[in-house]
Amino acid sequence: MIENTNCHRLAEYVYKKGAKVTVTGRNEERLQGTKKALIDAGMPESHFVIVPADITTSDEQDSLIAETLNKFGKINILVNNAGASLPDAQKKFGIDQGVDTYKKVMKLNVQCIFQSVIEMTQKVRPHLAKSKGEIVNASSVVALKFGWARTPYYSLAKAALDQYTRSAAIDLISEGIRVNTVNPGIVQTGFHESATGTSSDVSQKFYDDMGSNRHAIPVGFSGRPTHIAKDIAFLADRDSSEYIIGQNIIADGGTSLVLGLHAQFPKPTVN
Repeated sequence: MIENTNCHRLAEYVYKKGAKVTVTGRNEERLQGTKKALIDAGMPESHFVIVPADITTSDEQDSLIAETLNKFGKINILVNNAGASLPDAQKKFGIDQGVDTYKKVMKLNVQCIFQSVIEMTQKVRPHLAKSKGEIVNASSVVALKFGWARTPYYSLAKAALDQYTRSAAIDLISEGIRVNTVNPGIVQTGFHESATGTSSDVSQKFYDDMGSNRHAIPVGFSGRPTHIAKDIAFLADRDSSEYIIGQNIIADGGTSLVLGLHAQFPKPTVN
């Protein structure tokens, strides 16, 4: 089961690994786009189901689980991949962002989306215990142990998700359920547009500029959804990652390894 309509790359990838997939989201137009993308990728409709749902509501969570069981008979994997950062109404960043922005970001990510992670984990738990299944939560590098000055409230919400992952992991492993987290860095999705309120062209320039700046992303390019899909699939595959429990798999092209200090030193030259 995959929450979030931006995940057709993940659905395609796990299908190639033999999985059958439920994809959910609130936007039916995007869900239809996901369906088309899966069919175009050669995925038969018998191997996936698209369920429009607001994952933050209890009734629609129940419907999502019921439709998945009705279609496939069991649940092996839960991927919690919903989340959002909201632009400040005054276009401010850092700790200058208003309390209203804090309330909106925390309400969306903690009270709504994070609550859905908790509820879905609880509701799917008996099915995952039966199948010895996996939970993968999608977090962010902004949750890691360094400051993220631009969007501090979003960082708070993702740090909470990381801690929940660790707590759930040690609680559920006795039932054979593994819980882990993927922490992406900069990845070319629609996230930057929604977080900053900028156009797609401006966002694409951001991804291009950041990717070409090795002080920001040492690998030399911004990530693609496929990169994160493969990491999630790795954690969801017990044969590949059985001994990984409650961990953060950081997929950021090296961003979290770079100190700002490094940028102050010129590269040595060789005559």
